[in-house]
Amino acid sequence: MTSLQAVASTRLYRMIADQIAARIKAGDFPAGGRLPAERELAEQLQVSRASVREALIALEIEGYVDVRVGTGVFVCPPREDGQYQDAQSAQGTTSAATADNVDATDIGPFDLLETRLLIEPECAALAAQKASPAQIAAIRAAHEGMSLTESPSVHDRAFHSAIGAACGNAALAAAISHIWHLSTLSPVFHRLEEHFVTTKVWSEAQKEHERILAAIVDRDPIRARHAMHDHLVGILARLREDFGNGGIR
Repeated sequence: MTSLQAVASTRLYRMIADQIAARIKAGDFPAGGRLPAERELAEQLQVSRASVREALIALEIEGYVDVRVGTGVFVCPPREDGQYQDAQSAQGTTSAATADNVDATDIGPFDLLETRLLIEPECAALAAQKASPAQIAAIRAAHEGMSLTESPSVHDRAFHSAIGAACGNAALAAAISHIWHLSTLSPVFHRLEEHFVTTKVWSEAQKEHERILAAIVDRDPIRARHAMHDHLVGILARLREDFGNGGIR
């Protein structure tokens, strides 16, 4: 008897990317031309601009478009064989299924950040109440070790992980660790960071970390919660900045 195959859940941004790719292949968006504005695409597809943003980044990874920050998004010509890359080969990875059979590499960056926004502010508030002196020292060390020029993302993760470890709730700490792991598996997340996370952006993040740390040191859960919330909202805003005046708005 032939066994049934597991049904994979397709992410919305992936469905959007496939639609735009099909139109590029059909010649509706000619090579060298600029794609419609992000707002226009979102209105036509009746989806959020964040989903369109993720779809365009996925298309860039696959070679369909060239994202030029400050200018717009332009259609690329196909390879010499007339083809583009499929999603999996473009990402250079095989799927990594989660416990519920979701492809972890296909989870969009805004879903991940919005999930962090739901739980990390409360984690920071708990850390302000429950962290031991040693755990506060670990948070401080992660913050002070953050270099703006050498692997800032490593120190960023260490800072947030140290706060998770200090919240006094092992399940919550494990959830935060897992979300960060999913972020490392997302090629779309990495490409967004390449476009928008500059030394100036890391400098802003470092200042935000300072406010989070100060609130935890002062044992002020309300301030810690708000500082973490503002930090994550700031990350979302920075990753949603315009690609270009004539392209994505």
